[in-house]
Amino acid sequence: MTLVYNIFYNLAKLLARCFFSMRVIHPERMIEEGPLILAVNHSSFFDPPLAGICSRRGVYYLARKSLSRWPFFGPLFPAMNNIFVERDGSDMSALREVMKKLREGNGVVLFPEGTRSKDGGLQPGRAGIGLIIAKTLAPVLPMRIFGAFDAFPKGSRGLRLTRITVVIGKPLYFTREEVGSGDRETYQRLSDRVMTAIAALECPPQCPLDPTALDLPSPSLHPQ
Repeated sequence: MTLVYNIFYNLAKLLARCFFSMRVIHPERMIEEGPLILAVNHSSFFDPPLAGICSRRGVYYLARKSLSRWPFFGPLFPAMNNIFVERDGSDMSALREVMKKLREGNGVVLFPEGTRSKDGGLQPGRAGIGLIIAKTLAPVLPMRIFGAFDAFPKGSRGLRLTRITVVIGKPLYFTREEVGSGDRETYQRLSDRVMTAIAALECPPQCPLDPTALDLPSPSLHPQ
């Protein structure tokens, strides 16, 4: 982690604990070494940091290029491991950068749905994550965030304090034979497999108070 990343990592973890009583279910499933796609449902602006603080290492994110123009925070986004992408999602240079980070052995947070949900429910996955899987064969860790939509839904102007729980699924692995020719139909099939794994993750009503739900991890002391 860079110094800037480490500061915001610990700040996000503190806020998640204090305001949302955040807990992580199955933290032992997190893969802390080697290439990894953290595939997460998307319903809130909070989703990227909530997913990122579940890992002890610094991970990378896709961020809208317009965020680079924000006062103060804009210049800090690259130091927080953000890869800027054009809003329409057709930025091939950003996709190439994501694949480069994976081939270098990094973790990358991706949202298969592409955009935030308007009602908190899951949306169909887009072919983009399938393309990245096909090109890199990186393992995928399905993750599902519960409560973030209630806390800060799309279009909201106010913040609501509610419990947030992140459930981590079992990793998915892919083979060259499964990828095959790597056409768009294949990319969509891979994306659908990831979304099916995310949809299968459930948060029982008692999970925020479950004694087996461990606290958030401490950051790795090894720089990335």
